[in-house]
Amino acid sequence: MELQTQESIFTDETSLEMAGHGRRLANYVIDLISFYIVLIAVTVPITIVYPDLLDYADSPGGNLLDRLFAMLAYGIYMGVVEAVFKGKSLGKLITGTRAVNEDGTEISAKTAFLRGLSRAVPFNAFSAFGAWCHPWHDRWTDTYVVDVKKSILPLGK
Repeated sequence: MELQTQESIFTDETSLEMAGHGRRLANYVIDLISFYIVLIAVTVPITIVYPDLLDYADSPGGNLLDRLFAMLAYGIYMGVVEAVFKGKSLGKLITGTRAVNEDGTEISAKTAFLRGLSRAVPFNAFSAFGAWCHPWHDRWTDTYVVDVKKSILPLGK
């Protein structure tokens, strides 16, 4: 694969235009809001049925465990959403972007799940800063988030 610029990738069959910082940030904010809506929708009924769980959250160390649980749950949530919707999440759907493999093909469920789990790594969000927006969860899974309208993806993918 020949890299023409840091924001565009060209091969014989594809032309991938990377999503910029603004779209990536919008994806993150929208996906984080959707995650918390789902998390609240799941946890409120559970705490109504098991009110003793609220006492645990107030215990020493409960806040740290809550944060670790939320990071892991967010990673799992994003992995499942991207696996089911073939590289798209609510944020990506709204911004017109999609996660794809390096060659522009559709990501597999395994890759989507690995991307999601990579998001649970502390400070992953900060890895998106820089001249070229390519955070750890993209680098570690050999994926890119592309602008769907500006990219030419392989046929049928």
